[in-house]
Order: sequence, then structure tokens, then C-alpha cells
Amino acid sequence: MKYFLLLLTFVTLFGCSEKKVKPNIDSSFKSGKIPSQESWGDIIMFSDSGKTKAILYAGHLSVYDDPPQTFLDGNVKVDFFNSFGQKTTELTSLKGRVDDKTKNLYAIDSVVAVSDSGVILKTQELMWRNKDQKILTDRFVTIISKKEQIQGYGFESDQNLRNYTIYNIVYVTKLDSSTNQRK
Repeated sequence: MKYFLLLLTFVTLFGCSEKKVKPNIDSSFKSGKIPSQESWGDIIMFSDSGKTKAILYAGHLSVYDDPPQTFLDGNVKVDFFNSFGQKTTELTSLKGRVDDKTKNLYAIDSVVAVSDSGVILKTQELMWRNKDQKILTDRFVTIISKKEQIQGYGFESDQNLRNYTIYNIVYVTKLDSSTNQRK
């Protein structure tokens, strides 16, 4: 028993030291590279003065603080509404991004917008500018209406796809309005 107490005292005295153990820290890790928030199956409403301007649906959403932006993926869809609350346009893409300062939406990869009047816009990337509710891109676009198909580079339109401009047209063809076939 005497030896046991002596051994216990020895272990206690030399086992406790002022030396603190520090964990290894991976210095290559940057906290700005991970989202501050993440969620799945999201619905975001854009409104002004109590009126819905757009509703965004995303399969996955990642929010970053620096710079303040939200990344979207998993089949992104945006429904745009007129001042009477009627849905006028549906935009879909595979990915997207929202600038959280300006609330501008960037649709990326396989972008298709379809208006209630039957106009179809296809491109690889575009921006919906929140302040004036315009759709813009400098990329190649295809516009298909009941009367014609137009292709070109650079595009600007209202969000309803009623008043649009293609800046550098490279192809135009008239369509038979009954079958949407080339004449």
C-alpha cells in the first residue's frame, strides 16, 4: 500500500504540467470558401411595395458573406409577374447566382425563358437586373416566336419578353405560325 501511494503521488506530480497541448491547425483552410448558410428545396420571393416581382425556386442554395452572394443549383426556376400579379414569364437554368447587394439574378447553363405570349429565349447565361426588371446577356441567343426564329449575340428585354433587342443578329428565318416550321 505504501508503494502504491508513492506511485500515485509520483504520477500526479509529474502528470500535471503547465504545458498545454495545441491541436494541429490546417493553415490552407480559408473560412471564406465555405457558405455561411446552406439549404435545399428553396423558394425565394422578390417583391417591391408588397407586390411580388419574381419567385425563385432552387434545389440547393449556398449563401456566402464575402462577397455577399447566393449560389443556386439543382434546377433553378424563376417565375416573373407583372404589376397585376399575373405570371408572365418562366425562366429555367441548371445553375444560378444572386448578388445579394443588388438582388440581380444570373442564370447559368442551359437557360430557357418562356413568356405567356409564346416567345422562347435560349442561351447559356443571362442576367435579370432587379432595378429595372430587364433581362440581359452578351452571349449567343436564340429567340423563337410564332412568326420567326432569330439568333445572335447580345440581348436585352423586359422580363416579359415583349420588347426585346438582339444586338448582333446572325440568323433570321420566318416560321409558319400554325406549325412553327420554317418556310
